[in-house]
Amino acid sequence: MGHDQEGRRYSRRRMITGIGSLGLGGMFTAGAHATSEPDTYAKADALFAEARTCSLAPSAQQGPYYFETRALRSDLREDREGVRLRLAIKVQDGRTCRPLPGSVVEIWHCDAAGLYSGAEAESRDALSSGGKISISAGEKFTDMRPSDRRRYLRGAQVADGDGIVRFTTVWPGWYPGRTVHVHVMVVVSGDRALCTELMFDEAYNRKVLALPPYQGHDKPRDTFNGNDPIYKEGMLTQVTADGDGYLAVIVLSAGPDS
Repeated sequence: MGHDQEGRRYSRRRMITGIGSLGLGGMFTAGAHATSEPDTYAKADALFAEARTCSLAPSAQQGPYYFETRALRSDLREDREGVRLRLAIKVQDGRTCRPLPGSVVEIWHCDAAGLYSGAEAESRDALSSGGKISISAGEKFTDMRPSDRRRYLRGAQVADGDGIVRFTTVWPGWYPGRTVHVHVMVVVSGDRALCTELMFDEAYNRKVLALPPYQGHDKPRDTFNGNDPIYKEGMLTQVTADGDGYLAVIVLSAGPDS
């Protein structure tokens, strides 16, 4: 397959094969906005080496704004403004530490203003009221029914032979009660093997959120990594500057207990 895979559909019960053969360059440049720096892949390899782990990735509830978009694409930005973020995720078996090629990795997150596509009304209400999403121990969210047709900052990729997927998006914004984060769903052999979140060092968050268009909130941030109810050290990505944006890398080990 070539660059025309953007926007294709996938089913968590029917794995798409052959997409892993798409070159890394193809995965990064697919999409209307995607660009690449010559040393991006060397940076990613170095960060993967630093992030190497065989520990099971910490799991999290899927969150209140998840639904299966089925959009197979690498560039998730659409019309959203913000600091460019390239995100590289390596998925491996938590028991053997071997890559999981062919697994589907889906991500979704809010935009610079704290809004989620498909749930703009719900997330706008939370922002305007200052309300926080309540999280109770053992609570499980179900897939939501989208309330609008927007699908920015949502999408999926199929892992290549090294178990790697790559996305081009924007640095997430924030909303009351949560630190800056990206939701991740890993589907292996048609089953949800891992639901987790990715987070970023607060030094980078402070630097990015001081820039437009992240300054539109009426109130200052109330939640950081240190007081976030979900944050765990294993969710922290390895980040480096990448041209006019950033590259973030993480290794996720999925297993039966994830």
